[in-house]
Amino acid sequence: MVVDQYLLAWIFASVIALIAMYGTVATRRSNNNRRASLEEEERSRGCLMVSDAECRSADGDVDVIIVGAGVAGSALAHTLGKVDGRQVRVIERDLTEPDRIVGELLQPGGYLKLIELGLEDCVEEIDAQRVFGYALFKDGKNTRLSYPLEKFHSDVSGRSFHNGRFIQRMRDKAATLPNVQLEQGTVTSLLEEKGTIKGVQYKTKTGQEMTAYAPLTIVCDGCFSNLRRSLCDPKVDVPSCFVGLILENCDLPHANHGHVILADPSPILFYQISSTEVRCLVDVPGQKVPSISNGEMAKYLKTVVAPQIPPQIYDAFVAAVDKGNIRTMPNRSMPAAPYPTPGALLMGDAFNMRHPLTGGGMTVALSDIVVLRDLLRPLCTLNDAPTLSKYLESFYTLRKPVASTINTLAGALYKVFSSSPDQARKEMRQACFDYLSLGGVFSMGPVSLLSGLNPRPLSLVTHFFAVAVYGVGRLLLPFPSPKRLWIGARLISSASGIIFPIIKAEGVRQMFFPATVPAYYRTPVSSEKMRKKDDGRIADDM
Repeated sequence: MVVDQYLLAWIFASVIALIAMYGTVATRRSNNNRRASLEEEERSRGCLMVSDAECRSADGDVDVIIVGAGVAGSALAHTLGKVDGRQVRVIERDLTEPDRIVGELLQPGGYLKLIELGLEDCVEEIDAQRVFGYALFKDGKNTRLSYPLEKFHSDVSGRSFHNGRFIQRMRDKAATLPNVQLEQGTVTSLLEEKGTIKGVQYKTKTGQEMTAYAPLTIVCDGCFSNLRRSLCDPKVDVPSCFVGLILENCDLPHANHGHVILADPSPILFYQISSTEVRCLVDVPGQKVPSISNGEMAKYLKTVVAPQIPPQIYDAFVAAVDKGNIRTMPNRSMPAAPYPTPGALLMGDAFNMRHPLTGGGMTVALSDIVVLRDLLRPLCTLNDAPTLSKYLESFYTLRKPVASTINTLAGALYKVFSSSPDQARKEMRQACFDYLSLGGVFSMGPVSLLSGLNPRPLSLVTHFFAVAVYGVGRLLLPFPSPKRLWIGARLISSASGIIFPIIKAEGVRQMFFPATVPAYYRTPVSSEKMRKKDDGRIADDM
């Protein structure tokens, strides 16, 4: 009887294995057939590149119109013009050097993308400072968290700089290409015909109304975009504002490290942006900040913020407040929710924003450009709007794992690092500091996520709940009590309440299971080969 049971179990297992094997083979054949049919369709239209010749479109003034010449727009213009030889027209509202208080720290993962795009020299000659990690401060204690850079070339690290200088370097590099045209003007609307975007209408610097046409229009006009509403469903949240100062001629406690102070009510950041200047960003929760004009802001900074910063930079901080060059900026977050539109694409902060606490915005933008470059490279013409639109739908899926990991980390860390009267949230905050202070794998994993070197969604969720479990363990040792058990349960519940809504907004399926999304397989066949080739070239360079 026992033998019969084993025999039946063996037969049942064999049948299940055969079914699974058949399903795998059938899926692979289906995917291969789909790719083969796409390749044949592209060949019949003459769309696949067969050499390094220039890619040109038959219709329109140029191949691509880019609205905005910030980090995303400038890098994209150079990439499409240099790599693909496309005719690119960039229309930027103001071509003078920007003066911003954010976008000044590029994570190592973002620097690797700069190398991949051939733009690494844009951080040279602007007095950029190398960044090797973070220093975390809480209640008089501090811990240093270094980027895991051992496997990379010695030049790979984070970079901090004046945002405007970096953007001007990229604009200048893009403008050196004969097929890239930068023009100052304000785009007022997208030109639509039968559901397809054909170009833009804009006003020149002199106020003249003009139109420009191209098979593809890419909108990169920043966080205050006035064009995004026709291309996505913008759900913008403003959880806080940054108050920006520049400290002069002072040394941070840990050289070449960003400094994060877990202050009350929310974090304070310090990092060098030149050899003589340190940027300070004070986070103020909510959308209202104390008035600068009547002196309320200076009073707030001196009485509430100053006592919480490290003593080594206290005097420089107070001097910067007294100098009076105080600026503010709302911190916006917006999950990507695009309307796939033939002839148009959103990128950069116009498309997707996250809290700037972790400095991940430029890494996301540059990573998106790499994905888009690989998608467009095999297409010799962009004039077939329906086919192009199908390919570009895959862009929204292919970018998700990296972008969503960085976005989720930014939103979750901001909530964990901010103070709260809730005891469970207090325990979570302390657990996070203590967990990172353990060093080794406990700090390396989270810092790899933060740096953009290992932006994997599953790793993010694992470490986030490891912090929560660590916090519960701290509560229950040496002896648990009913009160501590209750706080521990609420800690787990609070952690879930922080991260799961962010993941839901980002899209669970696209974030964790992108291969199950049909658009994942709409990429041109040779895009995958291009990516593998480039990955191999980058590895060789390292």
